[in-house]
Amino acid sequence: MSRSDRSLSPSHDILPAETLPAVDLSASPRLRVPFSEAGAPPFPSAAGEVPGLGSGGAMQGACGCRSVRPGRRTSSAAFFEEPPEEDDPLLGFAPYIHAAPRRNSITPERQRMFIAALAASGIVTQAARAIGASLEALYKLRHRKGAEGFSAAWDMAVDRGMMRLEDCALERAIQGEERPVVSLGQVVTTYVRHDTALMLFLLRSRRAARYSPDPRDPQPGSALYERVLADYQSRQPSSEVILDRIDAKIEKMRERDLAYQAELAAEREAWADEELESYGGA
Repeated sequence: MSRSDRSLSPSHDILPAETLPAVDLSASPRLRVPFSEAGAPPFPSAAGEVPGLGSGGAMQGACGCRSVRPGRRTSSAAFFEEPPEEDDPLLGFAPYIHAAPRRNSITPERQRMFIAALAASGIVTQAARAIGASLEALYKLRHRKGAEGFSAAWDMAVDRGMMRLEDCALERAIQGEERPVVSLGQVVTTYVRHDTALMLFLLRSRRAARYSPDPRDPQPGSALYERVLADYQSRQPSSEVILDRIDAKIEKMRERDLAYQAELAAEREAWADEELESYGGA
């Protein structure tokens, strides 16, 4: 069984609520979205409410998970956002049409549901759970001839997820991360830790002209880069000068070729005269 099969197999589904004790998750800021039996959190309604959540984000009922990596379902970066609207250009792609669709085929409607879930979560695994399809089937469909529109929409949906990831990194760099202080096995207080490496990375990637790690390597848009580029372009000859130089080189090559041909003809003539003299003497 492959890795993706294990992540989508029935053995990793959510346990029924009646088999688990009630758990109050309102105190945990990371467990704010319940998961359905398919393993994916439900989409919020038009009013912004999520089914299964009460006031203040408290869970109505109980949920459990037998996943070997439950962190993939509770990560703060894995929460679903509002799915795209029906008239969103992202969902206007040309889906793949099956010549002979089967009961479990990924129909155009399920393809659009997958793209909507992927744009809302940014995680392919969760989007696959949302439509009840395996990763193998989705990737095979993506690489089929005629599924170019589906593949392009997939990439665009992932780009939206990457934008969310950048926002999460920027928020963490600015607001910091709360860390506990433990003494004798008890949490006595907390403090906010700011990730300096993350802040420097964001500054260098988004403000490379100012925070470039190597000032000797100017970036496009900086004053030094533009000055060096202008100086380089001013030293370059014009197109007319370049064409004249090329013509002069071609003419020199032609003259060398003519001189070689004349020398070769003279050698052949001399060799012919020597052969005639040898035959005449014999």
